Amino acid sequence: MGAITLPPLVTQHVTKARLLIALSLILTWTIAGLLPHYTPTIRAELNSRIAEARQKIPKLKVDWKVDADPRAKYDGRKLALIIEPRPISHLIPQMLHMVSVVPPDWRFLFIGSEKSVKSIGRASTIKHQQIIGKLDLMVLPPPWSIESKEHIYRALTDTRFYDEFLPGVEWILKYESDSILCANSETSLNEWLEWSWAGAPRKPNDRFSGNGGLSLRRVSAIKRVLDFQQRYNDTEAEDEWFGKRMVILPGEKVATGDQGVLTVEDVYYEKPMGFHVREGGKRLKDWVWKNQEQRKKIFEYCPELSLIMDMKLERERCDGDNGEGGFGPTDAEKEAEEKKKKEDEERKKKEKEDEEKRKQKEKEKEKEKEKEKEKEKGGDEGVDTAQDASEEEVAGPETAKEKDGGATETKTVSSEQEKPKATDNAETEKEKVDTDKEKEKADADKEKEKEKDE
Repeated sequence: MGAITLPPLVTQHVTKARLLIALSLILTWTIAGLLPHYTPTIRAELNSRIAEARQKIPKLKVDWKVDADPRAKYDGRKLALIIEPRPISHLIPQMLHMVSVVPPDWRFLFIGSEKSVKSIGRASTIKHQQIIGKLDLMVLPPPWSIESKEHIYRALTDTRFYDEFLPGVEWILKYESDSILCANSETSLNEWLEWSWAGAPRKPNDRFSGNGGLSLRRVSAIKRVLDFQQRYNDTEAEDEWFGKRMVILPGEKVATGDQGVLTVEDVYYEKPMGFHVREGGKRLKDWVWKNQEQRKKIFEYCPELSLIMDMKLERERCDGDNGEGGFGPTDAEKEAEEKKKKEDEERKKKEKEDEEKRKQKEKEKEKEKEKEKEKEKGGDEGVDTAQDASEEEVAGPETAKEKDGGATETKTVSSEQEKPKATDNAETEKEKVDTDKEKEKADADKEKEKEKDE
């Protein structure tokens, strides 16, 4: 039999791609036919593998419960309190600074008017502090009022204020808009919790060093006072009123003298916890703030004071400000003063020289007069000698001989006296010449000074 040969058209259409397609179709049909028989086995195998993988995954339990009250994470017994009805511009940075300095377990409460609360509540940073439970803003309901200092004094000396608005609070850090704690202080506020009242003295060795502008107070001690005492309206400030009664309470640790000095106000202490500058620096004590070096030292230790004090830059200082609250001479006035001083010194020097010259001339005149007197005396002695000689001639030769020795001695003495006279005359002439030269020199100096002035 002969070989079978395909027509040329059939060989041309059988390609590799066509063969692959045909094989894939055959394989698909085969799997589809076998799959129904092996489906349960495949499912069982997959389930077992998944179960093994689940056993290897670690167990996690998510138990995250949001606190209903975010204030619960703080110590409810510790509260930093400020009462301010005025919407002051620096209250926000002041409060944020205090939040950063006071220990983290303390809470903050701002009691204000509707205006001040609204002004502060707008800031996003204040809102954040409210959300995390760190800060509360409050407007007291009627009949409570804080519109004046007297109303604030009445609230702070009323037991109902503490029971109604500060329940559970034991320690209060009361601060005002003109007080601040210093970040450089090495002492923590929690180290003062054993004190019933600590603040600032008004004078050295003050019996009660507890000025209330920036003070730490213990509510239990306050209530002890209010249990047997009541403040009369429109009388002394609440801190002074409490102080007179606190110091006599047995068992209470109260600031006295330099013990319990928490802050500086009227008496200076090194490195306090804070400062109280009354009315933002309008009522400062000279012995604390006047000295420029001490003031510089204070600001280097507590630069946060610039937040609450009405201050200016150094370049804004008035011309002539001496840095201690007074005005001294300006630069131009100082130059004029120095120039005047030099002129006065030169004038005094010249007057002194003129006075010396005048005295010198007077001395020279006196010397000349003395010389003239000596000359006159010498002439009188010559006349007396001639008279004696004539008397000797009349008396006789013996008397002349007796007196001869004496005459010889007289002539010798007179000749010796004439020598210093001649020397004095020469010196006088020389001094006159020197005086004339000095006078000419002085006149020349005067002419030069006149030319300079012109």
